[in-house]
Amino acid sequence: MTLPELGAWGPYIAILAMALATYACRISGVVLMGFIPLTPRVRRGLAALPGSIVFATVIPLIERLGLAAALALLAAIGSMVLRRSELLALIVGMSVVSAARALGL
Repeated sequence: MTLPELGAWGPYIAILAMALATYACRISGVVLMGFIPLTPRVRRGLAALPGSIVFATVIPLIERLGLAAALALLAAIGSMVLRRSELLALIVGMSVVSAARALGL
C-alpha cells in the first residue's frame, strides 16, 4: 500500500486507535483492581472518589464564573438535600444563576 492510499484510511485508523486506547484505559482499572485487596481504607477511598471528581470539576468553574455560579451551586445542593430531585436541582440552579446575572452579580 502506498502512502496516498493509506491517507484515505487515516481517519479510520485514528478512530480505531482511539477506541482501543479508551477500551484499554477502562479495562486496565478493572484488571488492576483485581490485584488490590479491598481493605476498609481502600473502600473508603473509592467511596470518596466520585465526590472529589465533582469537586475538582466544579471549583474551577466557580472560580472562573464568579459569585453567580457559587450561589447557583449552593442553591442546587440545598435543593438536592431537601427534595432529592436532580431535575428540580437543575431548575433551581439555573434559576438562581439567571437571577444573579440579571442583578449584575
